[in-house]
Formats: sequence, structure tokens, C-alpha cells
Amino acid sequence: MPSDRLLSVLTCPLCPAGLEPVRGALRCAGRHTFDIARHGYVSLLTGHRRAPSADSPDMVRCRAAFLGTGHYDPLARTLARLATELAPPDATVLDAGAGTGHYLAAVLDALPRALGLGLDSSVPALRAAARAHARAEAAGWDVWRPWPVRTGCADLVLNVFAPRNGAEFRRVLAPDGALLVVTPSGRHLRELHDPVGLLAVDPRKEERLRRALDAHFRLDRTESLEYAMRLTAEDITRLVSMSPTAHHLTAAELRGRTERLRTPAPVTASFAVSVYRPLTPGQ
Repeated sequence: MPSDRLLSVLTCPLCPAGLEPVRGALRCAGRHTFDIARHGYVSLLTGHRRAPSADSPDMVRCRAAFLGTGHYDPLARTLARLATELAPPDATVLDAGAGTGHYLAAVLDALPRALGLGLDSSVPALRAAARAHARAEAAGWDVWRPWPVRTGCADLVLNVFAPRNGAEFRRVLAPDGALLVVTPSGRHLRELHDPVGLLAVDPRKEERLRRALDAHFRLDRTESLEYAMRLTAEDITRLVSMSPTAHHLTAAELRGRTERLRTPAPVTASFAVSVYRPLTPGQ
């Protein structure tokens, strides 16, 4: 059952009313009702189809397995460190496009009394996110749409390799809150681009990021994080299978290309971790 603190954050997506628990569901004063899944997340997308970009069950399995190897732990530690600088110990943290909740859990570990809410449209991802941390909650939602979340309720918003809804990021953040955005650099996984057919990072990605956020935020600072990984064939298969490249390769094609690599292979992890602050009127 969602905590009282979560209920103080969520709103009905069909009207502005708050939500109350009632017999395995949440209901507003207008009697709009949303089921709480047995896996622990609340489904607020009732009546709507899964977003086309939502992770499939196989993508979620591969993501959980790859993240479990620790190859992206330096990124999780960077987010946790920044969270302690940007948010109070009892912060409300929203993760937009939370996936399995891996990074949200790292941030909650660093903020001992914080509440985390992960939003995602993938049911398999929500099942993982709901159990990612004792203080993490998960709700099914398409982050491109206006969020079922109270205005100004969040101290920190996370956006890690996920869609960027600048207007909603700004609306839900408190005036002194912060937005943490992670994007891959052009060097990220560069050793896999040609041999595996991994999709390259769009060179206009930074421009698109600025367009999405400039009307609502000012860039406070950006940290570059780059390091070498040594990936087994299984690591590479999982890494590609959890990425958009998975939509363009069959399992047999991926297996054949991976088998031709000499493993463990040196592969570059390269990220930009950016801190944004909400613009105030007149800025």
C-alpha cells in the first residue's frame, strides 16, 4: 500500500483531486479509481496503451542483469554524491523514466529519510522499480504527458537516459529544487558502434537537450564521467539488448556479431551529468 507521504505527492490524473487508498486501489473524490498491482506499483494509465518507447520484458531483464554487474556503478555513485549536495536528507525525489529504479535506489541510499517516486510506462520496469528500495514507490505513467503529481512537491528530479519533459520538470520542482540529467557522450560505447552495429549518439543530442530545458531551467554545472569497462560477451549482449539498438537487430544477428568480438573487450563508458536549477520569473 502506498505510504501517506506518497499520497501527499500524487494526484488523480483525470481531475485535480488527491488520492486515498480503498480496497487495493487508489480513489479520488470524483471516484476515479486506479489499481494497486500485486507487485506494489500503482497503475495510473488505466485505459491507455503502453507508450511505444516503453521497455519490453526482455529489455528490463537485460537491464537489470547488466546493471547488476556493477559496470555502471560509477554513474550511480556520482548521482548519489550530487544528490547529497542538492537535496535535504528527507527529500522527495522523482525519477522520470525510472526503469528498474536502479539509480533512484542509489540516491535514496544517500538520502536517509528521502521518499522516491519512479514514473515509467513499462509494466515490467515498474515491477522492478517498486521493489528497488524500501523508500521507493512506483507509478505507471507516460512522462510526456502532464504528471499526476502536485506542483512544487519535489526537491530533486532525476532524468537518466529518459525522455525530457521540461515543462513538467519545472512544475513539480520546488523553487530551490534541482534537476539531474544524465546523457551519453559521443564517446560512449564507441568500441561497439561498428562491430555490433550499436546506434551512435545523435550529435544533435545536446542541442535537443537545451531546447527541451532552456525555457524552464538554467544550467548550473556539468560533470563529465568517463572510464573503461571490460565486458564479456554476455555483458555486451545484455547491454545492446537493453538499448534502442535492440529494435534493429534480431537475437541471432546480435549473437553472431558478439561472437566475433575478442572478449573481455575494453569498452568506454562516457556520460555527461548535468545539474539544472529552475528559472524564476524574470530570469
